[in-house]
Amino acid sequence: MRSVRARTTLLATVVSGTALVLGAFLLVSAVDQSLHRSGDDLSRGRVQDLAAQAMAGDLPAALPIGGEGVGQVFAGDGRVLAASPNVSGKPPITSAARARAPRALVVDGAPDDAGTETYQVWVSAVPTAHGTVTVVAGSSLESVQEATRTLRRDLLVAVPLLVLLVAAGTWIVVGRTLRPVEQIRGEVAAIGDDARPSGRRVPVPRTDDEVGRLAVTMNEMLDRLESAQRRQRAFVADASHELQSPITALRTQLEVALEDPGDDWRALAARLLDDTDQMERLVRDLLFLARTTDGAVAPTTTLVDLDDTVLEEVARVRVGGIDVDTCGVSAAPVRGNADELRRLVRNLLENAVRHARSRVEVTLVAGATTVRLDVRDDGPGVPDEHREHVFDRFWTADEARSGRSGSGLGLSIARAVAVRHGGSLDLAARNGGAHFVLQVPADA
Repeated sequence: MRSVRARTTLLATVVSGTALVLGAFLLVSAVDQSLHRSGDDLSRGRVQDLAAQAMAGDLPAALPIGGEGVGQVFAGDGRVLAASPNVSGKPPITSAARARAPRALVVDGAPDDAGTETYQVWVSAVPTAHGTVTVVAGSSLESVQEATRTLRRDLLVAVPLLVLLVAAGTWIVVGRTLRPVEQIRGEVAAIGDDARPSGRRVPVPRTDDEVGRLAVTMNEMLDRLESAQRRQRAFVADASHELQSPITALRTQLEVALEDPGDDWRALAARLLDDTDQMERLVRDLLFLARTTDGAVAPTTTLVDLDDTVLEEVARVRVGGIDVDTCGVSAAPVRGNADELRRLVRNLLENAVRHARSRVEVTLVAGATTVRLDVRDDGPGVPDEHREHVFDRFWTADEARSGRSGSGLGLSIARAVAVRHGGSLDLAARNGGAHFVLQVPADA
């Protein structure tokens, strides 16, 4: 049985049916015991009343015991002194009592239309002026049994009807509850089959319950999946575009060389090697980003003197007349992957040198818990409309593309490394040129 609706209905029916049957059994037992107890209490009270009347010599010939009750007072010689109408003129219905304390007996009374009546009676010996007499009072067990049978017969009809009502109600309620879930499932299945499910979302019920929250969560997940799909497609398109340029350059130079066999092959090889290096760097950056953003294992951590790394990378990029000021660099030990931290620093410095007019300022300060690296340049800065895109893959401002190299992956890689090391990389408020701020946990 694969249907949740059917399983829930069956479970509810079994549980409710079991509970109703058990409750009916307990109810019949309780009613039977209550009727017997109330009959015994009434009979015991009647025995005490008849005993008081016998001792006072005030017994009527016909005892006023109504309903299905029975009463009798007789002397020790078997002579009946008083009796209820249903045993009038009949011999004693039980033997003479010997004790004054009432005791219970089950006796057969006079025959009626349906047969001999069975009574639960209380018997007591009572001393009077004319000798000891026996007082008998009781109630019919047939009436108790008849009431119990009637109740049992009614429950045999009512319990199955209630079980059927529970089953039908559960089937209807569960069906209405699961209808939005089935709609969500159908819509998700349709979205999964759609090659381009842009903008499609599951219906959200108006009820603020678990199903409604499930639909909201599902739509949020679809938003994230669609956003990831867009980023993936953009990444593939940008990677293809960036790889196409060096490949096209290689092909063009080879075709020109084949058309002109007298060309200098050594110079051609040097040019091809430059294009190959450019393509290799791009592929290496792409692989690094794929590893860092697809749940790769955290880098192996060692103690790294970040100040030494910064100074070494500054010495490497200090070319082309750009002044790189490192007066603000101080000791800053951190724990992390030395190669990745070096790549981070290199990308920040290369970006600053590429866009600076004449000066780059680098400061490195170690705090109690955080190491902060600031890289400022005196270039044109990042326009406000581009500030949110500087860390996007393959994003490069139009001004930077004019005669300047760069694939647009450097800052994206730098931020990925910062995040992998438990830190952050942000673009500070614009004040002249660009100002990048790196913060990573300091070594304890």
